[in-house]
This record gives sequence, structure tokens and C-alpha cells, in this order.
Amino acid sequence: MKGSAVGTQATKEDIDRMVAGETVPTLFLKLVDTFPNDVALRWRQPDDSWGTITFAQYKEQALRLATGLRELGVGPGDRVVLMIRNRPEFHVADMAALFLGATPISVYNSSSPEQVQYLVSHCEATVAIVEDSGFLERFVKVRSELPALRHIAVIEDAGGVGDDVLWWSDLLDRDPLDEDQARSNATPEGLATVIYTSGTTGPPKGVMLTHYNVAWTAQSLRLCYDKEDIRGLRVVSYLPMAHIAERMTSHYQGAVFGYEITTCPEASMIGAYLRDVHPQIAFGVPRIWEKVHAGVMAAVSSDADRKQKLDDAVAAAMPIARKRTAGEPLTDEEQQTWDFLDSVAFAPLREMIGLDAVELAITGAAPIPVELIDWYRAIGVPLSEIYGMSENSGPLTWAPYRVKAGYVGPALPGVTVKLAEDGEVLGRGGNIFTGYLKDPDKTAEALDDEGWLHTGDIGEFDAEGYLKIVDRKKELIITAGGKNISPANIEAALKSFPLIGQAAVIGDRRPFISALIVLDPEVAPAWAKQQGIETATPGDLTELAEHPDMHAEVERSVNEANLRFSNVERVKKFTILAEEWQPDSEELTPTMKLKRRGINAKYAAEIEAIYSK
Repeated sequence: MKGSAVGTQATKEDIDRMVAGETVPTLFLKLVDTFPNDVALRWRQPDDSWGTITFAQYKEQALRLATGLRELGVGPGDRVVLMIRNRPEFHVADMAALFLGATPISVYNSSSPEQVQYLVSHCEATVAIVEDSGFLERFVKVRSELPALRHIAVIEDAGGVGDDVLWWSDLLDRDPLDEDQARSNATPEGLATVIYTSGTTGPPKGVMLTHYNVAWTAQSLRLCYDKEDIRGLRVVSYLPMAHIAERMTSHYQGAVFGYEITTCPEASMIGAYLRDVHPQIAFGVPRIWEKVHAGVMAAVSSDADRKQKLDDAVAAAMPIARKRTAGEPLTDEEQQTWDFLDSVAFAPLREMIGLDAVELAITGAAPIPVELIDWYRAIGVPLSEIYGMSENSGPLTWAPYRVKAGYVGPALPGVTVKLAEDGEVLGRGGNIFTGYLKDPDKTAEALDDEGWLHTGDIGEFDAEGYLKIVDRKKELIITAGGKNISPANIEAALKSFPLIGQAAVIGDRRPFISALIVLDPEVAPAWAKQQGIETATPGDLTELAEHPDMHAEVERSVNEANLRFSNVERVKKFTILAEEWQPDSEELTPTMKLKRRGINAKYAAEIEAIYSK
């Protein structure tokens, strides 16, 4: 269905008035003045205890660091690059740069020296702050190619640091910057950050986001919530800060709304942190939600009776969950069934995985199987799908409560979304970026003269203005027969089966669609054990990938997934791979999106074997 969706809770002009004259520093300082003693940031210390700082301490450290940076010549319009994992110092460093009217820019922690050189040169950063000597080494290797970079500061002494490197502790050992200056150095039109795209299809582009963009987007998101007091909500920060979703969720909203942010330095540790923190807001890319689900299924697969009971409970709860989500009244019998299932099955499960306190569970950045959203909502985790990209400050559409699985919600408050003649999703609002740094040609391709952002995705609306992403225009496969096919939708369907941890659909200029399939490292061994499959090394994925029973079960899953697609879209052949694809690798970006070029290159032999059979 063509048409458009407009955020209904407020107009763009309403939100413009709410954020008039504001910047990230002005909003942060207002929050600190009101709630100085609230806990702002938490982290796990070496002895496993939790360290904390209040908002007043957060402000104090940022003001002191701002003075230290100012002495290095940092001022309005300058760029400061940060290569820091999720830890309190990131937030302090980012805010300190903003206090000076400078622009802090994050580097993906997986970046090679060559990637560091490109990004730091492109943004003309004058100062870099890195976490340790390991990150520092990547800068040192290309230092001669970074003439604009005057200073590098290191947070931790891990050995091997040269004499020309500054220490974080020394930069903090300053008198605080005057707060009036901290309020006035930044302007709404100034750059709050530049988000570099992760470069799945070429050199990364620098997405320029202003203080107005950030403040406006935060307020638009705030209007989506159904509760007045969101101060102190617990959030775990674990995705790369170079990604807009993490930066908007934990850094900006934490600083503006007063969330309690627990920093988790590695995404692989998120399961343990969920169980420790019991967050109230949980954002994850689809792979995170898939991994949590896979962990649950692996845990129950060893007991056939227990697994059957969970499956039966989910099946019974799912239609009731759909009625609850749609706002339809439940019958007395349905309510009693829901309450019973929740008390005996789902509440203990949510507590076990650390999602018992979640009020907003959000997935985004890539397609997610509809079945997974339904599963989470059936067990009482209110998972919703958000849609957007760096170019619109993160979110474009979202419905946190009245969720329709398979749809990414209506437009955010104050945002207008419409479809072009070819079905491409277009968006306009205060969240739309100002352009790509130093790239007017790419900017002109993404932003038209009327201010519409061209997303590159193909969508359709339902009668209520909920958007469904039909195709990823930028990733379409064109088969040898000339058919346009969206690989992301097929991959999402394949990954809805627990045994399949990752999938990459192949078929560009090929006679048919095939797939590279990666076994889930938790579910596959548990399934094999349940089936009585023995391997020389227990749980060895290489042996399991070659086992005929495993191949037959994966084939069954592929065939079932194929039923959702037309004949030309169906996976005709596949190869099972044993090695799990990790973030920051040849196969995946830091936020776990497929690197199609890297996959096609690394597995060229396996792909050719599929088509030569």
C-alpha cells in the first residue's frame, strides 16, 4: 500500500519548540542541576564489585577534562576521535569535547591501522583519546600519515607507551571549565558527532549529526513512552559507541533523561550483564536476541519433557499475547491462562535471563524473524522493532507498545514517512542529518531538495500507517534470470530456526538462490546430544556440520523456510559451515551485519562448489 505515515503525538514544530536553543551540554547540565546525586554510570571493577559515579561526579570529570583538552588547543569546531570500549571514560570524554564546542567521533575498536588512518584523516581530528596501548599501536603505525593529529592521550598504562603520549589522569588533573562556557560553546547547529557508516559496501561515509538532531530525536523518542518518570531507568551499554543506536540509547538519552548506565566492555558479555543488571530498557541488534533465545533453547533441549512443556506454553500464550498487544480485551479464561503460564513458566524464565524488569525491549539495525518477536512477547518480554539508520539519528519508525510483528511501526512523533513511486522509504523530520562530511555528491543522493531522506529501502504501509520493509534496495540480488530478490528477508526466515545461527544468501548473477549456513554453537551441540549423535570431540561443530543427521535437520528447516517465498526466491542448495561468525570479522561488521563482500571472497571456493554440482 502506498501512502505516508505521520507521527501523531506531536508535530515537528511542537518538538522544535521543546528543544529550541538546546544542545547536549545544556540539557545535561540542567539534568545534573536537578538530580546531582543520582547514579549516572556503573562498571564492574577488577574485584567484581561495582563502581559508580553520580551525575555530579560525571559533570565534574567532564569539566576537568575539558580544561585539559582546551590546553591542547581544542575548541569549537575541532574534532576529537575516541577509541574506547564501553566504559565510563567514554561518556566523560565525549561530554568534555561537547563542552568545548568540539565534535567527538568514535572509531570502531576493531579498526585496522589503515582504517584509523582513513577516518582520522577524513575528519581532520586534532586530538585522539584511546583506551590502552593496544589501541594506541594502531595510531602509532600511521602517525606519520596524520599531520593534523597533534596529540594522543591514553587512559590505561598497558606498557609500550611512548614519551610523546599524554595520560588521561594528567588531563583530568585540571580546574573545571567554567559552566557558563560549557553551556555556550556548543550551538544547536554545531556538530554533536560524525557517525561513520560501517563500510559494508565501500569506504565509510561520515554522517553529520547536529546538537539539534540529537536533542530533537531524544525528545521524539521520549514522546513514545507511556510513563512520565523515566529518570533512573537501568540500561546496559555494550554495543560499539561508533554505532548510532548505542550512542543514542545509552549516551545521549542517558545524559539527557538521567538513565543509570551500566557499561559492558564486550558485547560477548551481555548475557551475564543482563542477569546482573536486570535492565529496564534493553536494545539489541537481532543477533543478540537470537543468541539469548538460542541459549534458552539449548538449556532446555537436554530435557525433552522440559522443552516440550516450554514449547507448549509458548504456543498457548502466543495468541493471547497478540490480543494483549493489539489492545483487545481478554476473556476470563484467557486471562487465567496467561496468569498461570506466566507464574509457572515465563516469570522464572525472564528472571533467569535477566529480562524480568524490562519495560522496553527493542530490536533494530537489521531484519529480525517475525517468529522471534512473537516468542519474546509470548514469554512476557515486550520486544518491539525500531527502524532507521545513522542518517536519521537512529530511529525513523517505532511502536513500542502496540506492536505488529513484521512491521517496524509508524513514524516517530514529529516525523513524516512516505513512499516514493518505486516504493522507496523516504523520511523527513528534525532527526534527519545535515549531510555526509566532505561528500556533497553522496549527500545529494541521500537528501533531496525538499529535505527528504532517501533510505534505499523498499517498504509498504498497512491501513494504520505501520511500515513493513519489503526489500533492502541496496542489497538486492539480481539473479541470472533478471529477478530482483531481497537476501535479508530470506536470511531472517532461515535464522528463525534455532539450529541456524547465521545465514548468507548467495545468488547475484547466479541461476538460483543458495545459502551459506552457520550452525548455532549453543543449539547445535545440544540438539546433537538429544539425538544421540556422538562426535570424537563432544560438541565439535566441524564434525556436526558434516554429520548426515545434522544436514537432514538443516535441510528440513530450509525447506520449511522456503514455503514463505516464491519459487524463484527459494534456497535450492546450501552448505553448512562450522565456524561461528564473530563481530568485527571478515563476515560481520561490529554491529553484526553481514559483510557480503567479505563473505563472498572468503568462501569463494564453497560458493563455486555449490554451483558446480
